[in-house]
Amino acid sequence: MSGFDDNPFGEPIVDNPFADASIQAATRSTTSPQQTLDDYDPFSNDPVSQQRTQNNFGQPATLQPSSQTIPAYSQSGAQYNNNAAGSASSPAAMTQISTAELQRRQDELEKKAQELERREAELINSANASRPNNWPPLPSFCPMQPCFYHDINIDIPTEFQKIVQNLYYLWMFYTLVMAVNIIGGLVILIHSSDFRTFGLGIFYAVLFAPASFLCWYRPAYKAFKNDSSFNFMMFFFIFFFQTLVTIIQTIGFPGSGTCGVIMAIAQFSGGGLGILVGIFVLAIAVGYGACAAGNILMLSKIHAIYRSGTENNRITMDKARQEFQSGFFGNQIVRDAAAGAARATVQSQFNQNSAY
Repeated sequence: MSGFDDNPFGEPIVDNPFADASIQAATRSTTSPQQTLDDYDPFSNDPVSQQRTQNNFGQPATLQPSSQTIPAYSQSGAQYNNNAAGSASSPAAMTQISTAELQRRQDELEKKAQELERREAELINSANASRPNNWPPLPSFCPMQPCFYHDINIDIPTEFQKIVQNLYYLWMFYTLVMAVNIIGGLVILIHSSDFRTFGLGIFYAVLFAPASFLCWYRPAYKAFKNDSSFNFMMFFFIFFFQTLVTIIQTIGFPGSGTCGVIMAIAQFSGGGLGILVGIFVLAIAVGYGACAAGNILMLSKIHAIYRSGTENNRITMDKARQEFQSGFFGNQIVRDAAAGAARATVQSQFNQNSAY
């Protein structure tokens, strides 16, 4: 009944297992650093607290001076900085390169699209009907009709259109110079009574203007159109001699029929009105010289285009011979003539055998 004698409103008496003296000593030793940290004041000048802290946590942390020395500036360091700056700006460079690559691909696609449009137009025209001749551009009331079909934008591939146009402009400029040469010959005839320059000037203009178109411009046009080695060989051979002739016309030997440098000097020696005539003749000589320079430039450019191509595109004598043979024997007129000659030979042989 002793339990009933306790005060029910008092603190309950509980048997605490941690009331052991050894456990309490261990608890105090564990919590002492925490109490020391709580009691530590870094702003306090109390030597006792500082000593207590040093005893509990050891010596205070100190920063030891470093024995390393700062390296001196060198070119390698500058180079490293430059490399670092370059690497920092590499995204911009990569963006620029990517933009240039996209632009290049876009240009290639546009060229291919133009080439496809050209070929499509050519196929449509060839499917509908044969294209009518449009060169030379004669008026409708003229009794003569155009002899050739000439359209650089349709017949010539896109990458070669500019060089063919320049070649066409060179031919037109050469024709214009020969026409002015006739006027120069007329001026010399009036001033010096020299009829030879005027007569030969007319002859050269009538002969060389169509001959140059047929002999070197037209082969170059067909060569670029059909990638024909035979036409290229013909162009190089004839155009080389055309260049030599133009150089001779620039010099202007007396009696050659061209207003060249020598003819201009001869007119200057007359004095007075001869100076004006000499200036006019010298201008014609400069025109011939410009033609000669253009011939050399175009000859080197066209030759470089096909020397830098693949082996299949290079001009060879065997390929030119094969194209000539296939084109010559594939011509309907040649075949009809050969068939007629063969029939005549067989008929004459048969008649001889019948006579015997």
